[in-house]
Amino acid sequence: MGLTNSSTGVKAIDSGLVIKKQSEQDKVIALAGNPNVGKSTVFNALTGMNQHTGNWPGKTVANAQGYCKSEKNSYVLVDIPGTYSLMANSVEEEVARDFICAGVPDAVVVVCDATCLERNMNLVLQTLEITPNVAICVNLMDEAKKKHIKIDLGRLSERLGVPVISTAARRKKGLRELLGAMDTVTSGGSERTPLLVRYSEKIENAISILEPVLREKLGGRMSSRWLSLRLLCGEFEELRSHLGVDISTDGEILTALDRARECIFAGDNLNDFINDQVVTALLRTAEDICSDVVTYENASYAASDRRIDRILTGKWTAFPVMLVLFALIFWITITGANYPSELLSGLFSKGQELLTRLFGLIGAPEWLHGIVVLGMYRVLAWVVAVMLPPMAIFFPLFTLLEDAGYLPRIAYNLDRPFKCCHACGKQALTMCMGFGCNAAGVVGCRIISSPRERLIAILTNNFVPCNGRFPMLITIISIFFALSALPWAVGGLAPAVMLAMLIVLSVLVTLLVSFVLSKTLLQGEKTAFTLELPPYRMPNVGQVLIRSLIDRTLHVLGRAVMIAAPCGAMIYLLANISVGGASLLTSISGVLDPIGRFMGLDGAILLAFILGLPANELVIPIMLMIYTAGGSLADMGTLSEMRMILVQNGWTWATAVSFILFALMHWPCGTTLMTIKKETGSVKWTLLGMLVPTVTGIAACALFTFIVNIF
Repeated sequence: MGLTNSSTGVKAIDSGLVIKKQSEQDKVIALAGNPNVGKSTVFNALTGMNQHTGNWPGKTVANAQGYCKSEKNSYVLVDIPGTYSLMANSVEEEVARDFICAGVPDAVVVVCDATCLERNMNLVLQTLEITPNVAICVNLMDEAKKKHIKIDLGRLSERLGVPVISTAARRKKGLRELLGAMDTVTSGGSERTPLLVRYSEKIENAISILEPVLREKLGGRMSSRWLSLRLLCGEFEELRSHLGVDISTDGEILTALDRARECIFAGDNLNDFINDQVVTALLRTAEDICSDVVTYENASYAASDRRIDRILTGKWTAFPVMLVLFALIFWITITGANYPSELLSGLFSKGQELLTRLFGLIGAPEWLHGIVVLGMYRVLAWVVAVMLPPMAIFFPLFTLLEDAGYLPRIAYNLDRPFKCCHACGKQALTMCMGFGCNAAGVVGCRIISSPRERLIAILTNNFVPCNGRFPMLITIISIFFALSALPWAVGGLAPAVMLAMLIVLSVLVTLLVSFVLSKTLLQGEKTAFTLELPPYRMPNVGQVLIRSLIDRTLHVLGRAVMIAAPCGAMIYLLANISVGGASLLTSISGVLDPIGRFMGLDGAILLAFILGLPANELVIPIMLMIYTAGGSLADMGTLSEMRMILVQNGWTWATAVSFILFALMHWPCGTTLMTIKKETGSVKWTLLGMLVPTVTGIAACALFTFIVNIF
């Protein structure tokens, strides 16, 4: 087994995916399975690719490809989205169905969870209706063994009529046998008679009328029996690309379809009736198959998970536990980031000295040194020193929760509030990702199948503070609300508790704005989604550290650095170009001052937020640079020194609250805006993604200032 990057053949298919083959002899294998069965882990183990394998449903949204070899063949593995069904009720189901139906895969490997095999049989049975070239990979056998669950693989293979292999992909067990099964199903040398689900007499009679016509039209290109079922269920437009003919104009197919549907039921809800009959037959068949194939030696094998769930998802305990857990994570992030931030700041300071000497040695003009070193380099240093440590701590902690199985519980807890706002419960997951980085949260919105609900999630993700906003929130909280004589304001505890309270506020604002959008710009019906609560698992700490560092921390940091460098040059020029005896920075802040005062701020604060668009970490140093009339980004110094500067420039506790409110709800950073544009492909939605939080933030600050002035 091995992974190579070269490709000699490219094959385009109807589903939109391009298959890159290393040679013409490569065989294509579709890797299918329910969410959270370890499908991507099997994919990684076979190909060597380090694809993300998060422990929450719907993680694999796009197809991924890799290469592996057996003793007989070389394969292109395509990891299609995790799905519970092929009935195309979601984007994941459409992608999975379209790829399998396109006829490109030489075989399909369906990955199942050994701890809940019966639930996985639904997808297995539907796949067998489409193609006989199927192998079943019963994964997580190690977990099944721990729970004293026994599976008779031989009997299961006999009943399904296809090879069944047991694996423990995380430990790389059973992979050689799985490759052998792939050789078997792609060889074409043996006749297989896969199990076909038998439906009610009316459904079977209808299939017998429609199937011969479709078999003749399709010429054996795909399963006419499966296609008959889908047409009987009313899936016309969805299957047009696979038919190769337009059934709306094909009289022979329409006539056969009308006859078939008439012999089932004459009523207004025919599609629902047929769907119910089909689903019932699938579930009954799955139950019959597993009745004496799976043996539970310990009937209470999941009792410990349920006991934990009573606390983590309980009516009275779920939200307090969530709040305490997030406060703990914030405390660890805050206290843990201090030392590496100081260390990085010192290293960058020495780097600045070396660059200054270098510019002096080559005789560079002062303006060039200012733009490159005092502008671009110093801003980059600020972004990395302030942004990297908390991200490097927060993302692994967040990923540990993900791998342990807690994130689906958060979605479960927040599903009802989001549904009340006519949004999708999955938005809770994308919102949680936004705590680490709003750009990552926007990308995560791909798991939401409804375009309307996906847009709501994208437009509101910025209301939860990311790691870029944590430092300035913590700084202002510490200066004005934690430096007093509070006995519990020790080791970052007070900022962490107040930050947790702000998180509650950000969630409430997210729900409120989601509701407003669903009633105005993005009206529509709310959709349901299937959410599996996976078993609790011990996370793979080493994999978590590598994945969170490469896939999240460095990726987000790279985007921020790309934007911060040119912004650094612009900030330096604004601070050093004078008009009428004052720098442009000071002049612009004076123009913005009336607007800032209306919001309980001032022009310097407002301009700092505007110039901090590339990275929120720049807001406070820019603000201090304006207050002190410095020519480059200022060192923050101690909190007491900062408090003195702020108070001298008119700050009060009310100013601090307005600052916190606006920091919590202002426009997204440049990285997030770029991501919104990429995900929506629309300038309009990107501008709206900037406008919605901005208007909300201005309104919140103005309302608070109005109330303070009254009292």
